[in-house]
Amino acid sequence: MQNISIYWFRRDFRLFDNVGLYYALKSGNPVLPVFIFDRNILDDLEDRDDARVTFIHDCISQLDSQLQQVGTRLQVYHGEPSQVFKTLLSNYTIREVYANRDYEPYAGERDRQIDELLQQNNARLLTFKDHVMFEEKEILNGSGEVYKVFTPFKNKWLAKLNEQQICNYPSEELLSNFLKADQSLLPSLPEMDFTRSDMTIPPSQYPNEIIKVYDEHRNFPAIEGTSRLGIHFRFGTISIRQAVTKARLLNDTWLNELIWREFYQMILSNFPDVVDHAFKPQYDSVPWRNDRDQFQQWCDGITGYPIVDAGMRELNATGYMHNRVRMITASFLTKHLLIDWRWGEAYFARKLLDFELASNNGGWQWAAGTGTDAQPYFRVFNPTSQTEKFDKGMRYIKKWVPEIGTKDYPEPIVDHKFARQRAINTYKEALSQ
Repeated sequence: MQNISIYWFRRDFRLFDNVGLYYALKSGNPVLPVFIFDRNILDDLEDRDDARVTFIHDCISQLDSQLQQVGTRLQVYHGEPSQVFKTLLSNYTIREVYANRDYEPYAGERDRQIDELLQQNNARLLTFKDHVMFEEKEILNGSGEVYKVFTPFKNKWLAKLNEQQICNYPSEELLSNFLKADQSLLPSLPEMDFTRSDMTIPPSQYPNEIIKVYDEHRNFPAIEGTSRLGIHFRFGTISIRQAVTKARLLNDTWLNELIWREFYQMILSNFPDVVDHAFKPQYDSVPWRNDRDQFQQWCDGITGYPIVDAGMRELNATGYMHNRVRMITASFLTKHLLIDWRWGEAYFARKLLDFELASNNGGWQWAAGTGTDAQPYFRVFNPTSQTEKFDKGMRYIKKWVPEIGTKDYPEPIVDHKFARQRAINTYKEALSQ
């Protein structure tokens, strides 16, 4: 049998500026493009109409169409990755499998298993940095340690970026090196036990005019002031290198958001325990109240706090929540209701189109005061003053909470002043143990 290389698409659904794909197509062997609908991930999803599965399916269909134009087809499987690779190894003489690195704990364990399987068959897994500008231990402090605070990380990140030229990996110029194929068995959504979602996905085009004034508008939820590109960063339909190049030209504050994304990726890859535990271990001793009825009221957007309710209803209806409102709703759950940040994190993970484990975990731990922030536990957002600052005319609130001001709108489920003091006392006591 002919020697081949495989390119394994995971969270990089594009043929352009794709690092792993670039090196695969330069390997000298014809390249078989592969995608796996991973049952280890899909079987854990709670909603059969999960919009992200529809989005992935559409991306894969589009990739297959693009590959058809260059004489090949995307080989799509629905199964457990190690089983899929056993099938591939029985059908092809594989020398190398190329892929881009993923820093989530499950992905790391999966890749170790696949690499071991490949090595048993005289092949190897080669992975590349594509999802971030700088990874794992590329940004270190003067003592050679990973940064645990954002601002010095950002300063070092920017200095490192300015020292070097951003490389381009023109994988799109090498597409003739794919293995010729004329058949692809793309399973339908129903065949995978999913149904098509009708939720709207924001486009992958950069909204340049919004990005230019991002620093002025980003905190006001009634304004279209954010890029809405999160899902495209998550699944790699856009290139981080191209995004950073654009951000440097258009808006430093938007670039700052991209650096936050990199910071949380770095935290997750170096401190994987944050998935289940507080970044600062002493905060695992906070005695959460975990009132299930109040949690459900928060999920449903009926807390009696209009800005919180608007955010939760926006999330439930659209799979999106404005960034400022994410902070307010997360602070409310963890501080006002003293409900474990992991409950809120899991709900956002279920609902957000742009769910990204590193950023979601980092954001929730920031809001709960358990994360990388310096003096966090006594920061308790006041929903009323946040509304006054960022939705003064209540345009955002009225859009999502039309019954505001009527007898149909509930009373607040907790008094702000009481809840704030209770949170501070609870944290203080837990940390003094």
